[in-house]
Amino acid sequence: MNKNIISCQVNDLSEAPGAALFDFAHQETVRHVYQFHCSLPGYRPSPLVRLPGLAGYLGINQLFVKDENYRFDLKAFKVLGASYAMAKCLGEVIGLKDDELTYHNIIAHKLAYDHLTFVTATDGNHGRAVAWAAKLFGCKAVVYLPKGSSPIRLEAIKKYGAQASITGMNFDDSVMHASRKAQEKGWTLLQDTSWEGYEKVPLHIMQGYSTLITESIGQGKENLPTHVFVQAGVGSFAAAMVASLVSLAGGDAPTFIVVEPEGAPCLFESIKKGGRVRIKGGLDTIMAGLSCGEPSLMGWQILKSAASAFLMCSDEVARRGMKVLGNPLAEDPCIISGESGAVTLGALFEIMSDKENMKIRQDIGLVSDSRVLLFSTEGDTDPGVYRDIVWG
Repeated sequence: MNKNIISCQVNDLSEAPGAALFDFAHQETVRHVYQFHCSLPGYRPSPLVRLPGLAGYLGINQLFVKDENYRFDLKAFKVLGASYAMAKCLGEVIGLKDDELTYHNIIAHKLAYDHLTFVTATDGNHGRAVAWAAKLFGCKAVVYLPKGSSPIRLEAIKKYGAQASITGMNFDDSVMHASRKAQEKGWTLLQDTSWEGYEKVPLHIMQGYSTLITESIGQGKENLPTHVFVQAGVGSFAAAMVASLVSLAGGDAPTFIVVEPEGAPCLFESIKKGGRVRIKGGLDTIMAGLSCGEPSLMGWQILKSAASAFLMCSDEVARRGMKVLGNPLAEDPCIISGESGAVTLGALFEIMSDKENMKIRQDIGLVSDSRVLLFSTEGDTDPGVYRDIVWG
């Protein structure tokens, strides 16, 4: 059996989604989000990298990778959601409207909110983003990491002045721990997953991610891909990419393929069983950012409606993706991508290069004219692990 194993679950629950499901990503909101991000000190769009050599090798027309290794100094996309959600919280305290939400307008009222503490649980990148944003705006941050988290990721969070610690719990239980601490201490929970009764902040985080689409495609439909592979932990990022593109494209939306690790396939299993489920246990995978056992409520609602297929991938698929991106073909540029960032490229590579995956290729409609968009959601956020995999 091929150790680069991929399983595909075609989405039989998909339906014509109601417009209300994507209201949070309508174009006026997306413009306000982008305006906010442009106001942040040091902002610049992350590169959208074209890989013609690899596209030709795989037998598709075009391949684009959004490279988040260059997002501020954080090497990950998560700051787009965390900073916008935090800004929305601060804007409510100050009394700013969405079109007034800029860094300078917020920081001008620092004395009105500098007593606030934001708390979250994280596998690494989101927590670092919350710590970074809190330092930028002049707030406090408390961050909990699940058991087994890398000490390097912990120290990267502490670097921004946050109080951070590793719990003895998995990710989902750490989230509940952060929620309880917020209630006990009067802190503001800034969590990137949603459940019944906790939806407002996760919605703002998802809106923050829309800047990835604005930077990649702009306001028109002429640059739309035919296929988009999106990695998923709880599903918030994947759902945000789907909603942003559906809102932009209307009836011309691409085919969406959701990619998860086989150690934590909560969306894959939810689609398979026909309802949102929680996976218990250690959630073991090298893809730390995707090691989540329960889908976000809002993420699930969007993805079950609009995603075409769900892939469950072994860790070896992520390793392959990292190696392929780090050792480019022909004149293609090198992309430094971490485990969670590279799994979509690894999946595409295996689907297009291994005859055993022919049925998956047919199920998701990948052909020679396909134009594929991927998101390398993180760079070498743990440099030692990156070197061991890519150079090993």
